[in-house]
Order: sequence, then C-alpha cells, then structure tokens
Amino acid sequence: MRFQGKTILVTGAAGGIGRNITTAFEAEGARLAVTDLDTKGIEAEVAFDGDLTDRIFCDALPQMVKDKLGSLDIVINNAGIITRGPLPEASDNDITLSIAVNIEAPLRLCRASIPIMAGQGGGIIVNTSSCWGLRPGPNHPIYVMTKAALASLTQCLGRDHAHQNIRVNAVCPNEVDTAMLRSGFEARGLDPLSAIDDLNASVPLGRIADPQDITDVITFLASDAARYMCGSLVEVNGGKPVI
Repeated sequence: MRFQGKTILVTGAAGGIGRNITTAFEAEGARLAVTDLDTKGIEAEVAFDGDLTDRIFCDALPQMVKDKLGSLDIVINNAGIITRGPLPEASDNDITLSIAVNIEAPLRLCRASIPIMAGQGGGIIVNTSSCWGLRPGPNHPIYVMTKAALASLTQCLGRDHAHQNIRVNAVCPNEVDTAMLRSGFEARGLDPLSAIDDLNASVPLGRIADPQDITDVITFLASDAARYMCGSLVEVNGGKPVI
C-alpha cells in the first residue's frame, strides 16, 4: 500500500494507460481524483469532466482537487495526443491542439500544483513524455516537438523545485498497445492486428509495451523508491531505439 492516504490527480484517466494507472493507484490505497473529457465508469473519489485545452479549467483543477480531498500529493500528467504525418500536411488545428494538450496543459497543471505541494512540504509530479521526444522519429514532427518540450520542462522543474521536496520526473515510452495506437493504424488504412505484429517483431524484447508496463514505471516514480530522482527521463522501450 505505497500510496495509502495520498491524494493523486490523474489526467487522461479514460484512456488505455490512464485507466490502468487509476486502477493501480487505487489498489495501493490512494485517494483518486481523475479528469478526462468523459470520466464515466472510472473508479475515483472525485472526477472532473473537463477539456485540457481549457486554460481556466487547467489552472483551477489542482486547487479543486485539494478543496475536495484535502491535499494534493501526486500529479500524473498522463493525457496526450498524437498528430502524425509530415509537417506540410498538418493543419492549424493539428498544431494548436497538440501544443494545448501535450505542452500547455501539463505546464499549467504543474504551475498550479507546485505552490500547493510546496505549502504541504513536498509532492511528486510524473509527466508522460516519449522516447520520440528524446530522439525524433520520422513523420511525427508536431508530436515529437511537444514531447521534447515536455521532457525539457520536466528536467527544468526537477532541478528548480527539488529544494522544496517536489520531485518531477517523466516516463518516456515507445509504442504502447492502446486504442489510440490502433486507431492510428486504422486511419492509415492498415489492419491494426497485422501492424502490431510487425511492431512486435521490431522490439528486442519481442513485443511492444502494454499499459501495465508503463503504469509500473509511473507508480515507481511516484513512490518513495524513487526518492532520489529529480528531473529524470525514464525510457520504457523494450530495447527498441527510435528509428
């Protein structure tokens, strides 16, 4: 019960990784606050339906969690979107939405959470970046840019707020078998099962990650076992480089 009595906010809680995260924290005694566009069916003490592109919502959310549950100990910035394709094919909406969800929302949530955590004597933030934000792959320039920005933000905050006992780290997955990944294959006219089989063959460990593989690293970073980690970018890739 590593998180007994801890209040944890999870964004993107309705997604494949997000639901796995909430289940894992709940099983270890956490008081859960979750947010997504639609949180119906998610087990949590408090749920906020909201749009992370809404600046007012992001700015207010950490204080709303504290007001409802009495504290804010851990923030998991899990929400994210993937924009695929060469930059000349990208729309203005692709750019605006990706920056809003992948950069501005976690930045605003961190900005609002850090003073609350500092006032409580410390806290933990875990961001979800990507291996692709560390070493860019082909034809995902907007996604790569946003995840690189989040990785850089993590390193900056990890250094700047360690003296307040606030640890900020990031998990950096490669491909994960989620509905978002499968929908991307479908959008490109590919059979998701065959495409995932091909991806599995490209991974030295023999398969792409499943949500539990990422959740286990997130819960580690949020636990006391990672007490000396600040500004770390932890790759979870099965040995597969970005190519």
